[in-house]
Amino acid sequence: MRIQIKPISAFNDNYIWIIIYNNNACVIDPGQKEPVLLFLQENKLNLQQILITHHHADHTGGVLALVDETGAKVYGPKGSGIKGIHHYVQEGDVINPPFIPIAFHVLNVPGHTLDHVAYIAMAENYPTMIFCGDTLFSCGSGRLFEGNSRQMLQSLDKFKKMSENSLLFCAHEYTLSNIKWAQVVDPDNQVLQQWKQEAEALRNQGLPTLPTTLARELNVNPFLRVEQREIKRAAEHYKGHPLSSPEAVLAALREWKNSF
Repeated sequence: MRIQIKPISAFNDNYIWIIIYNNNACVIDPGQKEPVLLFLQENKLNLQQILITHHHADHTGGVLALVDETGAKVYGPKGSGIKGIHHYVQEGDVINPPFIPIAFHVLNVPGHTLDHVAYIAMAENYPTMIFCGDTLFSCGSGRLFEGNSRQMLQSLDKFKKMSENSLLFCAHEYTLSNIKWAQVVDPDNQVLQQWKQEAEALRNQGLPTLPTTLARELNVNPFLRVEQREIKRAAEHYKGHPLSSPEAVLAALREWKNSF
C-alpha cells in the first residue's frame, strides 16, 4: 500500500489535503467539515489526525465538528488560540503518526499570520512534501495580514533551502491569477509562459494545478526570486525608486500583487 495524497475542494478555492494510508487518513486545514466527511464516507476511511497551519477560519472551521464525528487528534501552532487543538507544535517538533509511515517536521513560517507553521512530510521512497498553507502559492505568496516582509522573506528562505524536487501542497487554487500577475512582473520568462499553458490545460480539465514543485517555483515565482536582477528592477519600476534590501523588494511585490 502506497501513501496517497488527494485534494478535497472547499469553499470557492480552498484545498483540504488528505493523506491516506490503508483505511486511515490525516487532513490538513479542514475549513469545512462537510466535504471531508463525504470523502471519508465514500472512501471508507477513518480520520485519525488533523494538522492545522494557522488560525484563519477557512483553515479551521471544520475542526471541532470533525473531532466530534471521528475522534481525530488535532495538531496546531503554539500560541494560535485555535479551539480543539490536542497537541501544540512549533519549529523543531516532529509528528510520527502510528497509522502511517510518514514524519511531519514542523517549521515556523510567520508572515501571513504570526502563528503560521508548515508541515514538512518525509516518507521513504517519496519526495519531500511541503504542506505550506497560505505561506506559499504557485507564482505567489500569502498576504501579510499580521507579519511583515522580513518575516515572510525568512519563511520563504526556509523552503528555498529544501530539495528542488520537493512537492508544494498549497492551500488555495490561485495559480492562474498569480501567473497573470507574475507575467507582468517578469514578461520574458519562458518557464513561466510554459507553466501558464500547462496550468490552463489542467484547469480546463477540472484538475488542480497543485501540488507544484519547488524547482518550478524557483524559476517562476517572483516572491522566491527577490534577489534576482529582473525581479528587483521590476519592483523598483513599480515603486518608482531604488529598493535597498530583499525585504523591501518583497514588500513592493506584495503591494503590487495586492493592487493587481
